[in-house]
Amino acid sequence: MNDLVSIITPSYNTANFIGETIKSVLNQTYQNWEMIIVDDCSTDNTDEIVSQFSDSRIKYLKNEKNSGAAVSRNRALKEAKGRWIAFLDSDDLWKEDKIFRQILFMEKNGYSFSYTNYHEINENSEPNGTFVTGPSHITKTGMFNYCWPGCLTVMYDSEVIGDLEITPIKKNNDYAMWLKIIKKEDCFLLDEDLGMYRKREGSISNHGYSQLIKWHYKLFRICENKNPVSSFFLMMRNMFFGVYKKLKYVKRG
Repeated sequence: MNDLVSIITPSYNTANFIGETIKSVLNQTYQNWEMIIVDDCSTDNTDEIVSQFSDSRIKYLKNEKNSGAAVSRNRALKEAKGRWIAFLDSDDLWKEDKIFRQILFMEKNGYSFSYTNYHEINENSEPNGTFVTGPSHITKTGMFNYCWPGCLTVMYDSEVIGDLEITPIKKNNDYAMWLKIIKKEDCFLLDEDLGMYRKREGSISNHGYSQLIKWHYKLFRICENKNPVSSFFLMMRNMFFGVYKKLKYVKRG
């Protein structure tokens, strides 16, 4: 329980939230971590907010041009020195024992890839009544069915998984990572609510089905290099299991 944790945090125009995100990391009961923030040419005062934190464990990098979250995540992964790799977007939050509870869960059970439950908050950091969980055990087939883990909840063991780099697509790049990892190790659920996902106006989850269909098709066609027929089939299967997730694993109110 003393291995370094590398926290991967892409950032773009989240000055209103990133300070609270950093504080949720500083407040962790598990303190052996590095937080690698890669800013994608923000046009707000993100620089000013991050500069207020003088902790040497926080590493702030900036892309030379706006390139998307996948490029930012790839850059952070190359910089990461930790055994454990965790993900936290620059507007989301962790509960204070998230890292400790998840590493304990993985070491106790010999898991190399895991995720947790989370609940949603609004732009004022207030719970909106939505709680999200998922299957207790995700196989390769299960992960291709749907992207069950919330990005802010995922952790993996880099000593087992190895180096990771994803195709720089603009949407679903977190899902592209899970599809790579699941080919090496199954994913397991720590059935505890340890994260807070910020639901913002304009987020991907607020877009219509036509956009979602296009992004999912590109994911399988470009990242997984599937032929058009297979990509279409996987995209349709994803749509079906997306409805299934909302019915079985998402609780509102």
